[in-house]
Amino acid sequence: MRLRKRLIAAVSSAVLAAALIAGCSSSSTDSTAAAETAAVTTVDASTVDGTQDAATVLAADKSAHTTAEAGTAADITLSGTSATSSAEGVTVDGSTVTITAAGTYRISGTLTDGQIVVNAADATVVLILDGADITSSTSAAIAATEVDQLVVQLADGTTNTLSDTSSYAEGADVNAALFSAGDLSITGGGTLAVTGNGNDGIASKDGLLVASGTVTVSAKDDGLRGKDYVVVDGGTITVTAGGDGVKADNDEDTDAGYVSVTAGTLTVTSAGDGIDAATDLVVTGGTVAVVSGGGHGTAPGEDVSAKGLKSGVLTVLEGGTITADSSDDAVHSDGAVHFNGATVTVASGDDGVHAEGQLIIDESTVEVTSAVEGLEGAHIVLNSGAASVVSSDDGVNAAGSDSAEEDSGGNGGGPGGEQVGDFSVTVGGGTLVIDSEGDGLDSNGVATITGGTVVVNGPERNGNGALDVNGTFSISGGTLVAAGSSGMAVAPGTDSEQGWLSATLDDTVAAGTTLQIVDGDGTVVATFVTGKSMQNIVYSSSAITSGTSYSVYSGGTADGASTGGLSASGTLGSATEVATVTAGEAPAGGRGGPR
Repeated sequence: MRLRKRLIAAVSSAVLAAALIAGCSSSSTDSTAAAETAAVTTVDASTVDGTQDAATVLAADKSAHTTAEAGTAADITLSGTSATSSAEGVTVDGSTVTITAAGTYRISGTLTDGQIVVNAADATVVLILDGADITSSTSAAIAATEVDQLVVQLADGTTNTLSDTSSYAEGADVNAALFSAGDLSITGGGTLAVTGNGNDGIASKDGLLVASGTVTVSAKDDGLRGKDYVVVDGGTITVTAGGDGVKADNDEDTDAGYVSVTAGTLTVTSAGDGIDAATDLVVTGGTVAVVSGGGHGTAPGEDVSAKGLKSGVLTVLEGGTITADSSDDAVHSDGAVHFNGATVTVASGDDGVHAEGQLIIDESTVEVTSAVEGLEGAHIVLNSGAASVVSSDDGVNAAGSDSAEEDSGGNGGGPGGEQVGDFSVTVGGGTLVIDSEGDGLDSNGVATITGGTVVVNGPERNGNGALDVNGTFSISGGTLVAAGSSGMAVAPGTDSEQGWLSATLDDTVAAGTTLQIVDGDGTVVATFVTGKSMQNIVYSSSAITSGTSYSVYSGGTADGASTGGLSASGTLGSATEVATVTAGEAPAGGRGGPR
């Protein structure tokens, strides 16, 4: 059972009034109108269960509609500034074609300055676009103002284009080149190019389903927008948007406002958010590629949200191949993020992945190639799979708005007098490789390693550490190697079940140096090739026995496969001993967690 606790923030009456208007329809906006005035809705992240899989999440959401089948088609032939049709339920008034009855209609030809209007309350209308080119200078190219479901079927092998007005009146109900007041489906094997000159490209006030076809959208504001949901179940979709690329904006109903991608190829370039789901964002298949806000080389703006993949409640990435390059967070949720079988590669001008609550990785490959902070959440869990991070600040950061990082040195609780918050990092399996300029693995609460492999190439400067844990830091299994500067060296707690050692060298060693941990019998326990200059190394595995002496050598040979510099094997050769330590003892000036 999913718990959602939604808290409505206080807003002024003027803002609320504007929000109510925006909830019914979008008004005309400029090319960077990603920051729309709307009711401010937040989620209590602690109530969101991040362990849920995609099926559980979607089962709790409103079911997506099923695309209606086409029947025998009546023809509508477009001819410049007019059109002809002998079908009942079709009227032509100059360049405006109005459909008032349920049925299937085949549209072909060119309408240079006109519009297709569907005014058929509670009806299902199928429009087969068969080489249709429709341009409107006053409103939408296709506007279904009264309909239960509008199906736009792209005839196989055909090319179709829709283009709308350059501006809409303030508060206009119809506000997209392809608009439906009811559910909207796009299907077929043809091609559709949509230009939203005045606002959105394709919009539905209910649900939007793209099942197939080659669809290209260029929009002044949002590319694809469905109020209740946007579902991509196939096709090849390319979106360029001055606002958000794909958006579901119902933030009032807890079972609506979601985005689901199950198949197909979705490519988004947006000034605002790439994909923005008011509630849930679920990807179970297909290929998703997003560039938002100019990419990670662009500093995040203060007024415009330019996140890659964003959800208001829960993001579940359970399949497919996903890439995101964003100026703001690449993957962001106000609730939780669950990687559950997807292959994800991201770069960000802020956080690679950010969750206000849980951030969980299961059977996924998650690569943060560039970010300020790599993985950030209140509770970060790696159960299985592989995660790698390159960051200019913290690599992995268990923190929140009320974290000790915001108010360190207060009323104590941690080994260094730092406050211990309700935050955690837990590694039970898989591999985690970190390359950070700030703290490598940082928890403003506790940290626990019970399995898997964690490798940290931490900071070169003494203001941060490869490890930084405010509260209890315990290790009972797996392998840990953390190398970095020595000024803030942190090691696991002395009461950890598994042995560990921390060695601070007399001199800094350069990147590319082969270091080896050797026991009293001269056996090489571990071989590590440094990724950057370092002076402190922490190592833990089942081969380390607390209270036993170990030596660190420099200059040997690394052999076999490498995980972030941790090699499968190695030989000493002519290596030189650079330190001798006793396992379980923190280095002078360092700390080994609460005793």
